[in-house]
Formats: sequence, C-alpha cells, structure tokens
Amino acid sequence: MAFVFNFPDVGEGIHEGRVVEWLVGEGDTVAEDQALVKVETDKAVVELPSPKAGSVLRLHVGSDADIEVGDPLVTIGEPGESADDVAQKSARAELTEVPAPPAPGSPPSEAAPDASKADRRPLATPKTRAMARRLGVDLATVTGTGSNGRITDDDVQRAADGASAPAPSRPTSAPIGVADSTADGEVERVPLSHLRKVIAGAMRESKQTAAHVTHVDEADVTELYSQYRAVKESVEADGGRFTLLPFFVKALVTVLKRYPMFNASIDEDRGEMVLKRYYNIGIAVDTPEGLIVPVIRNADRKDMIELSDEIADLAARARRRELDLDELRGGTCTVTNIGPLGGVFATPIINQPELAIVGLHKIQDRPVVRDGEIVVRKMMYLSVSFDHRWIDGADGARFMSDLVELVSTPGLLMARL
Repeated sequence: MAFVFNFPDVGEGIHEGRVVEWLVGEGDTVAEDQALVKVETDKAVVELPSPKAGSVLRLHVGSDADIEVGDPLVTIGEPGESADDVAQKSARAELTEVPAPPAPGSPPSEAAPDASKADRRPLATPKTRAMARRLGVDLATVTGTGSNGRITDDDVQRAADGASAPAPSRPTSAPIGVADSTADGEVERVPLSHLRKVIAGAMRESKQTAAHVTHVDEADVTELYSQYRAVKESVEADGGRFTLLPFFVKALVTVLKRYPMFNASIDEDRGEMVLKRYYNIGIAVDTPEGLIVPVIRNADRKDMIELSDEIADLAARARRRELDLDELRGGTCTVTNIGPLGGVFATPIINQPELAIVGLHKIQDRPVVRDGEIVVRKMMYLSVSFDHRWIDGADGARFMSDLVELVSTPGLLMARL
C-alpha cells in the first residue's frame, strides 16, 4: 500500500524548512533508511531517510520549496505499484464513501459543510501562533502574505498594530537578481536565503522576548597573550591551528560555575529557572550565508588543545553547511568573537532560549597607566548581554569582573581549571 512521507518533526523547535535537493526521482526504487532529500532548516542542512523500502511514486514538492512539519514530501509505493494504481484505489475509496440518499418521506438533511472551507485552520507556524497568542491576535482575522497564504510573523505584528496587510507587489520588469532601473536609480533584487530569513526571525524573537542589557569591561590580556604565543608553535607542531579562543572558553566556563543563572534558561509555564549543570558553549561562526552557532558539548571536560581542534572543525563544517542537528542544539551560553573583524565593542543579541551571550572584542596595543607610569599593554573589551528580566545588573557586573580577572591573570585561570 502506498505511503505518504510527510516532513517530520526533527526536534529542537524546528517547524519549517526548504528543500535543497532531491536525491531520488519519481520511478526510483529506494531502500529503507536511504537518503531521499536534503532539507535546510534553521539549524542545518539535513538528509531525510526513507521510512520504508519501495518505489518513488510522486515527489510532492520541488527544489527550493518552503515546507512545514506535516507537509507531504514524497509518496512511496510497494514494489511494482504505480502512481496510476494509487489514483485508481483512491477513486474507488471515494465512491464507497458517497452517502446514501434520504429515505422517502424523511425530512431533508442539512448539506454537509464543505470540508475545504469549514473549520479551516489558518496556515501559520507554531512560532507564529505563539506570537499571535502573546499579542492577542486572532489568526482567523489575519490575511497571510506568505507562500500559499501562510501567515507570517510580520502579518501578526501588523494585525497587533492595527495595520492592514500590504498590497501584493507588482511584478518587476527585471527578474530577481538582475539589475533594474527605478526612478531613483539602478537596483538589483536578490532573493533572501532561507537561513537569512530564519536568522531575521530569531533576532526579532529574541529582541521581542528578552530585556537585553549589555555590560562592557576591559581586560589587560598582555600576560595571556604572552603565554599563548609561548606555546602556540609547540602545539601546532603536531598539526592544526591553536588560537586564543579556547582560553576565553575555559575562563567563561569557570565563571559560569560561579554564576549559574548565566548558564540557565527559563521555564515560564512552571515558573522556574532551569540551571544547567553542564556547559555546552555555542560558538558564533560567520559564514557566507549567515551566522551559525555550533555547540561545544561539555566544554568543561576538554583541554585547550581539544577545544581548539573542535572549534576549528565545527567552524569549517559550519561554513560548508555540513553540521548535524545534534551539533547545533543544546547550547547553554554563547560566545561571539567579534575582535578579528574590528570595531571597539558591540552589543550581541542573546541566542534564545539562553539567558546570556559573551562578546570578545579586538585586542590592541594601548597606552595605560601602571604604577604611576604610562606603558603599552594589550587591551581588549569584553561584553556580556543578558536578559534583565531574570538577571540583575549587579550580577552582570560581578560576572564580567570575574571574567576579566581570569583572562588578565592567566596563572589564576590555570589554577582554577
């Protein structure tokens, strides 16, 4: 019997995705667990395996199609079964379901409501539905501007603000990605990638959910940099690349143990703060397609060489979009290393559902006063953005003060590992 394989719930709050590439075609024979399709989610590009062996009778969506959990992807039939066989069986089933006419003299029955119209549930992702509930918006009254009339977060926000949906845009004279002329000058229309849309949604959700506060301090990392340079050549003699980042990860883990609320999440339904007794540190990676945050699991149990190797591996595979979902979930606190890109300092946005994110900024030689004399030291700014709903500013200051102390005094850091 034919089986329709729907886009499954792959976990970690993932509700939608985009078909990147079909690995099979209609008419192909597939084995159980054989990869059928590559789907891009907000976390990674994943391959979905076939739940059963059989013949591919129909691909329900094409490449680049946006899909949601529960949408049909592919119909798989028994060996030798054809799409025509399935259609005929479906037609016969419909004939057997035709209701019998009413008996003579009986009162006329009400016409059954059109199933396609009655109790139709508005198309929206669970995240959008949650947003609507939070803002008191009835989705049945919202006009969706997404694909197939799907209601987007922007539609809900407009409804909450009392604004009407925008009129459908007119077709442009030039195709997307090609230069066109407007009254103000030449433009180019470039399609937004699925990842970029997901990042935008995550940033908006974080800003709408958390009360962001950023605390900034500066650290003298002259001694840390000196010790790092002293061991770098020896460590890299065995291959690989050794960076400063593992020192900061170790310092962060040490401080998180003192201030567990920065390594926590909130269960609002139960009214509880969930303090994590494990330390899975997210590392923000800049990729050509957008920001991706792979997770170093149990960072407290790994030495700095192991951390350096793992960070390099995760970053490389993040840029190639080759990470597994398990490598992108379960983070407890995130580090974003902005320093190599320049700037003085930034105010990073919290990676939900975490409560804090630490920013590492540019290391540079600056004149400072030490023992009454002006000397040149390697200085840097550190920042921590946290959710002020659950973490007080004083705790943010203490957290950063302890982190600065550890990276400024590497001997103390080594003693506390």
